[in-house]
Amino acid sequence: MAEHDLEGELDAFLAGHQAELVDFRRDLHAHPEIGYHEFRTTRRIKLRLEAAGLRPIVLPKGTGLLVDIGSGSEPVVGLRADLDALPISDEKNVPYRSTVANACHACGHDVHTTVLLGAGLVLARMSAAGALPGRVRLIFQPAEEVPCGALDVLAAGGIASVDRVFALHCDPRLDVGKIGTRVGAITAACDKITVRVTGPGGHTARPHLTADLVYALGKIITELPAALSRRVDPRSSLSLVWGRVNAGAAANAIPDDGIVEGTVRCLDDEAWHAAPDLLKALIDSVASAYGVVADLSYVRNVPPTVNEAISTAMVEAAADRVLGSDAIVSAPQSLGGEDFAWYLESIPGALARLGTRTPGSGADFDIHQPAFDVDERAIGVGVRLMVATALTAMGGAGSAAAEPLPGAAIA
Repeated sequence: MAEHDLEGELDAFLAGHQAELVDFRRDLHAHPEIGYHEFRTTRRIKLRLEAAGLRPIVLPKGTGLLVDIGSGSEPVVGLRADLDALPISDEKNVPYRSTVANACHACGHDVHTTVLLGAGLVLARMSAAGALPGRVRLIFQPAEEVPCGALDVLAAGGIASVDRVFALHCDPRLDVGKIGTRVGAITAACDKITVRVTGPGGHTARPHLTADLVYALGKIITELPAALSRRVDPRSSLSLVWGRVNAGAAANAIPDDGIVEGTVRCLDDEAWHAAPDLLKALIDSVASAYGVVADLSYVRNVPPTVNEAISTAMVEAAADRVLGSDAIVSAPQSLGGEDFAWYLESIPGALARLGTRTPGSGADFDIHQPAFDVDERAIGVGVRLMVATALTAMGGAGSAAAEPLPGAAIA
């Protein structure tokens, strides 16, 4: 297959497999599985890859899988999709509506998975024809929503030999056929904090004889977000927003215990790493002023997803080639979290937005909503982009040595 005929090869593949891919996506949509329960999904992908002559390796926990396509030690390009659904009900009136109670592909992971499968089938055909100038590792990752299935992939050595890694995420704000790109942070870190405040308790008639715990808790709630705005570079977009607070059971009793929970979001990697220590110091300073003890629980979720400039340029060059320059638009930053960020903490890469809205449609399907759906033409767009991105990166990836996956066959 000559390189200049990539567009023709993609046209021919999609003409023969578009219906299969749509059916595959609809089957996944009708049978969603939440994080670490993607056994059926994993099995279906594995069987289809094996039918194409590949030898996928299931991850140690039994969900998710890896497969190498091509030969040689370099360059190695990673392409990643996430498999899991959300624990919400599907409220669409469509034939492929979820058949599983309280489980729904409301974030487009069924599309991501189908796109990567389609791209893998194209790349396997290229490899069999001797036209793949390197090696591609398909990463079908479990538990993105839990999170962090990405850490399981890293622990299994899934990117130890990969030079660059790429992923797509459905975007219902973009028309189908459009690709959103951005250099730098495209999604935010998203962590959970819990502050538990304790004191001796007492009567509301005599707050001076005890520690006014509710007042102190209120000070923590109001002063922490304000203090952060003066202690952190505002360009980092470090944001603390509270979501739950609870203290006391009677109007005339000062309680001895109270709790507040919230999320910390951030677009800057350095600020994200520094956030726990900074928050602890601020909380301790407020608590000590009012004679209470504050205990901080800071649960890491995901880092910010920071797209590398060269990798982003590769995605844009690939989109220009197989979709046209007018397909590329600037993607806004999101304060949502995405565990693809863990890969980018280790190797360069980029996450791009895949438009899924029908052009001219008045429908407004946001992700994580029970009525979320996509224009399924996005599947073909995603296949074209992922294949072209892998080939582009093979021409510009680094020279790090790479070991094949154990048992990974070359299609």
